Amino acid sequence: MHWARRCQLLTACLLFASIAHAQAARAVRVPDAEERTSRAFDAARKQGPLALRAFLYAMPKGGDLHVHLSGAVYAESFIRAAGEDGLCVDTEKLAFVRSKQGSCETGEVPATEVPQNQKLYDRLIDSFSMRSFVPVTGGSGHDHFFDTFDNFGGTSKNHTPEWIDEVASRAAAQNEQYLELMETPDFKPAAVLAAKTGFNANFAQYREQLLAAGFRNFVPAARAFFDDADKAAREREHCGQANAQPACRIQVRYIYQVLRGLPKEAVFAQILLGFEVASVDPSVVGINLVQPEDCYVCMRDYQLHMQMISALHAIYPKVHIALHAGELAPGMVPPDGLKFHIRSAVETGHAERIGHGVDIMYEDRPYELLNEMAEKHVLVEINLTSNDVILNIKGEDHPFLLYRKYRVPIALSTDDEGVSRIDLTHEYVRAAVTYSLSYRDLKQMARASIEYSFLPGADLWQKTDQPVAQCRNQLGRETPLGICADFLRSSEKAQQEWELEWRFHQFEASY
Repeated sequence: MHWARRCQLLTACLLFASIAHAQAARAVRVPDAEERTSRAFDAARKQGPLALRAFLYAMPKGGDLHVHLSGAVYAESFIRAAGEDGLCVDTEKLAFVRSKQGSCETGEVPATEVPQNQKLYDRLIDSFSMRSFVPVTGGSGHDHFFDTFDNFGGTSKNHTPEWIDEVASRAAAQNEQYLELMETPDFKPAAVLAAKTGFNANFAQYREQLLAAGFRNFVPAARAFFDDADKAAREREHCGQANAQPACRIQVRYIYQVLRGLPKEAVFAQILLGFEVASVDPSVVGINLVQPEDCYVCMRDYQLHMQMISALHAIYPKVHIALHAGELAPGMVPPDGLKFHIRSAVETGHAERIGHGVDIMYEDRPYELLNEMAEKHVLVEINLTSNDVILNIKGEDHPFLLYRKYRVPIALSTDDEGVSRIDLTHEYVRAAVTYSLSYRDLKQMARASIEYSFLPGADLWQKTDQPVAQCRNQLGRETPLGICADFLRSSEKAQQEWELEWRFHQFEASY
């Protein structure tokens, strides 16, 4: 046969073999579990938000890193607790008040009677939350949101274990595994001492003066507040017993919450107490500054507060710092007030995480700041519903996509789910619908919620998005083996990351 003819036949055979091989490969290729789950997510999205919620409710979501404990409790729970505490309800202000000499005054009714008065019950729920709220002239979502805390305030701190259990139970039902709850213990004696000592702008010296005056005497009570409440919550959930509740599977840690709208002496006392407690109590993993960022004192003393944190961070370098910064929108404050909060929190306040971060594009040199946050791995705790109802910032007006574009790590969180009448699943649905996120996008944010937690220990993941060598071929197993087990025993964070991967394995195996 002529050599050219042979070449043609050989070429045809090779081409036929290549086509046949490709067709066979396509015929036998089976999508992996993550791909199948991603397709199920896309199908649920096409069916609408309700189907998407059902999918995301079951999906592992890691942790919620931005939760104010009091704001996470639903109004119905506060009404019940107020009745148990013998409080009264001011029917005009729709707020709790303490009874005078054991009885309620004119215009007040006992909280115990509220459940029998449906109209008052409904009005209180609306007063304690954003339910049914419609902005009107002279009444903004911002003001109504923050007013709720005064309205439902006054119940006994003895209910704290119930509140922890309520939030943890709701988290467990949604396949969450970790919570960092912000809460403020009693700091009044510490604030009194700081005022009596007299303000000193040299914060290292101020600290020494307070310690010499017995400041550390306040640490045991603050520590006991967190530890006793946590222990009591676990007892309510029957943890470690045969009838243990699902909430027992939620790892709960606490953030020492500082009220920054107070006089500077009181703010310094709180920050110092927070650093002291977090240094000795493993359940308290960091500090944060709260209250409306646009309040007069909050704006006036913002840089001063960052300087306080910076000075104390040098003394307590192992204490983690998350800061509310940039929870502002145009018109709330003068334009200059939008230019520096996030950068100051990152550069002066040593923030490892930023709560909200909504006004990032109004900062001086915003793109430089975005790059800086990405390089420093500063995570932003994104609270979509909260930002909508408080700031009227949503959709394209929210910097969510800009943070993603510049590779700033982000995690979804609830902020005050009781006040907003939401849960973490709601935030996942909202993010997926608003920003057309994929299943893998949401999975990555769930992973970030554990990776950027303030749990101690080494990370399970390397910067290359591969697990550490000890565990490289074991992800998804329920129980680690060998050197991987040894590695996990040394790190609480890695243990939670391992747990999340196992939950994803179980979830994705169902599709």
